[in-house]
Amino acid sequence: MALLPEPEKILSVSALTALIKDRLTEAFPALWVRGELSGVKRYGASGHLYFSIKDANALIDAVMWKGKNARLTFDPRDGMEVEAFGGIGVYEPRGRYQLIVEEMRPAGVGALLLAFEELKQRLQAEGLFDPARKRPIARYPARIGLVTSPVGAAVRDMVKVLRARWPSIGIVLAPVRVQGPGAAEEIAAAIELFDRHGMVDTLIVGRGGGSLEDLWAFNEEPVVRASAASRIPVISAGGHVVYVTLADFAAEVRAATPSNAAELAVRDRAEVAHRVGQLADRVSRAARQAVEVRRRRLEGLTAQYGFRRQQDALGMVQQRVDDLVERLRAVIHALVRGAREWLEDIRARYGLREWPRTLAVRRDELAAARERLDGVVVQAVLARRTRLNGCDDRLRALSPRLVLERGYCLARRPDGTLLRSAETLAVGDPIQVEFARGEADARVEAVRPGGKDGP
Repeated sequence: MALLPEPEKILSVSALTALIKDRLTEAFPALWVRGELSGVKRYGASGHLYFSIKDANALIDAVMWKGKNARLTFDPRDGMEVEAFGGIGVYEPRGRYQLIVEEMRPAGVGALLLAFEELKQRLQAEGLFDPARKRPIARYPARIGLVTSPVGAAVRDMVKVLRARWPSIGIVLAPVRVQGPGAAEEIAAAIELFDRHGMVDTLIVGRGGGSLEDLWAFNEEPVVRASAASRIPVISAGGHVVYVTLADFAAEVRAATPSNAAELAVRDRAEVAHRVGQLADRVSRAARQAVEVRRRRLEGLTAQYGFRRQQDALGMVQQRVDDLVERLRAVIHALVRGAREWLEDIRARYGLREWPRTLAVRRDELAAARERLDGVVVQAVLARRTRLNGCDDRLRALSPRLVLERGYCLARRPDGTLLRSAETLAVGDPIQVEFARGEADARVEAVRPGGKDGP
């Protein structure tokens, strides 16, 4: 019995397309393709990106799904040279193979990015990007140094913003090339010149944006090292939000644009004036309140210790002296009266015969007594005057104002508590200092404790 021939295997179009798709996927799992973009289209509903990549002799369709193209750092346009990474797939409804792109970058950037990462890691290991070594930007600079191209919008924008915010600011321009051969060396030399002469308070180094290739001078080692070594604080103004240069890492502050760098470098005069006015009002109110508080405290102290008024205390001493003088006068009158009575008694006892001699004796005795009495009175008055002067000196010595006039001052906490020991303070604490004339607010910079006081 003859065998029938095996029927031929016939594939459907879908099966053939699926077979081709499997073979292509296995043969080309992932690869980089370089070429020129053509027919770039982004569908709004899906967000997918469709385009072709071509060279002088061939063209291949490509697609980049929404989740992938959202991470692109550039805007794909027709005619742009790119490098695309992905696998080969087949669009089955049309039977066309295409590149499923996972990642895409402008052509030629790959080598630059590799050099960027290598230099970044090496300089970072040296500590050039360490935040601890960065200096604060001057709050109120007198002069600003600009290291940028003398032509173009960047320098005009910076000068315009600086003049608008702080009209009296001094501006020193170091004109340099910001791209191309030799640009990095010029930029580094300008930074070193400013740092050597110290003619400005803040440096702005940058340009007005551009591609990664345009900004490459700010990724070169001389510029990065000069920025890191500068004793003058540096504001990096690359002018491009997407690309971060190594100079941005080395600078104290990175600005988004040249105008933003100028805003960071100087304060707005109007805002500063408004703030100064507010602080002046606060100081005035605080001074009035402090004077009132101290006046009430002084009145309480004088009432507590009996020194309501210095004139009252002196008046009490003067009253005591007057009282003593009156008592001395009364004693003198009593002595004179007693002497007269004694003389009358003698005259009556011895008669007129003894009167002249007795009168002469008593006159001598009276003169001697008067001399002694005058001496006693003078000594008493001098003693009382000495005591009065001593009381006056002690009263003056007890006056807090006299102590302050000798150069001393009183230190208090903001709540008015008197400070007696430095050990109770910490660095950064606010204090109030009272002088013989006026007061001042201060902040503790250092604490040096002294010896221990007694209880």
